[in-house]
Amino acid sequence: MSENNSENKSTVAVEEEQNVRYYEGHNYVGVRETVAYLFNDWSNSFNINAFSERYIWDIVNIDFTVSAAMNLVTAAWDIVNDTFISVIVDNTRTRIGKFRPYLVGMQLPLTIMSIFTWLLPLFFGTTSGTHLPKLIYYYFFAIVNETAGTFTSVAKSGYMSTITPNPNERIRLITLAELLTGYMGEDLPRYIMGVLIDLVNNKVVKWKLSSVFMVMGGATALISSLCTFWFFLESKERVPQSIEKPSVKEGMKAIFSNYPVLLMCLSEFLGNFSISKSETNYFIDVLGSYSLITLLNIPSSMNGSISYAFVAPLRKRFSSKSLWIFNDVYNSVLSIGVFLFGMTKKKTMFQKTIPMCIAFGIKEWFVKWSWGVSKVINADLWNEAMDYCEWKNGYRMEATTGVAKGLILKIQSALLGSVTSLIMKKIGYVQGLEIGTQNDRTKFWEFALCTIIPTVTGILRIVPKFLWPISRQKREWMYAELSEKRQTSVMGYAESFEKNSD
Repeated sequence: MSENNSENKSTVAVEEEQNVRYYEGHNYVGVRETVAYLFNDWSNSFNINAFSERYIWDIVNIDFTVSAAMNLVTAAWDIVNDTFISVIVDNTRTRIGKFRPYLVGMQLPLTIMSIFTWLLPLFFGTTSGTHLPKLIYYYFFAIVNETAGTFTSVAKSGYMSTITPNPNERIRLITLAELLTGYMGEDLPRYIMGVLIDLVNNKVVKWKLSSVFMVMGGATALISSLCTFWFFLESKERVPQSIEKPSVKEGMKAIFSNYPVLLMCLSEFLGNFSISKSETNYFIDVLGSYSLITLLNIPSSMNGSISYAFVAPLRKRFSSKSLWIFNDVYNSVLSIGVFLFGMTKKKTMFQKTIPMCIAFGIKEWFVKWSWGVSKVINADLWNEAMDYCEWKNGYRMEATTGVAKGLILKIQSALLGSVTSLIMKKIGYVQGLEIGTQNDRTKFWEFALCTIIPTVTGILRIVPKFLWPISRQKREWMYAELSEKRQTSVMGYAESFEKNSD
């Protein structure tokens, strides 16, 4: 009897090992689709969104108080439409896939609306921050854009975990994209825009800043959209969905039954208490030039590329959990160091251009060494959590689970977004002033809001990371069983679809 049990266990172990080897050794994404994947990833950063706050504050000139109130309205609608849109997406079953109909169909209207948002100064010029027609125009497009954007963002978040069932190929694609897209010029619009803003603000050229925003914003929106659209047409969904369509109740319950998703949600929830504003505002208003960010990043630019070589060996030696935690602590320590340096010289060092550029440059030098690992691990954790859901529950609910995960976070972000708009008013920021003319108190708070304050207010996000349940051994076991289940479900899904079609 014991010999038979041993043979059965041995047979199961061999089958699981074969399943793992099959998935780890078989690549699904061809060269053409890989190139499209790279351009899609490149398009995600090919924009001038780093200056969106400056655009709203100083070009469109939306009053801070009005902005805070309207953020709550748009956020409320965002929460409502997320709920029913996720259900629609998760219950979709077509020959071209579950997500692709929305990704292909929504991309064109989304691009048009994005361009119209950047063209707002063309229609309203230099009107006041409470000009009613301007507010109606801006928030109408914001709400419509949000609705169409929800379809694509919900579908895209799930789609990226289904283009290949091989977890190692998924890591390869993420690593390749993060490594190469930098050389493809994904940050070029941000660099060009920074130089143009500096030239206009310092009166080197006589262009209108509003015209610069309209041209750069509209052009980048169109180019990036075309690249994304190409990827959606070229790629395929290869992870089969369950035949049964999941219910809303199951989707909301999935966030609690899927322990990894629960931990990710909790970490983001605690991290979202972080109150911050980008370094862009500090460099423009305090140090006097955004282009300084570009210059101080040059010495560390190669570090980011080299860091991707560390991904494979570190993943073999350490768990995703360890790398996830380390990256959080590492970056927090560096931000605190920059703040403490800025507080030297009787708390005035943060206003001195050369020393602070050196400090931020040193910070970026060290940050870039962990860049590759951070990008790859953070991108793959969600995909791993979706596979865990399929393994435990027998179905995938990328859309509904993702929205359930985001509901609380969106409520929280809406409240904090309104708070941060009011904070800018509270610290004395005056909209539309010339560069460098904000008062010293405002400048200090702009410095603190991009260094110490986000670090301290978001520090609790690290706690759930210590509880991540997927070890290297458990991960191998999970994919071995998923391999067998998926091979069976592909045949069952095809038969069911043919029967329904007849």
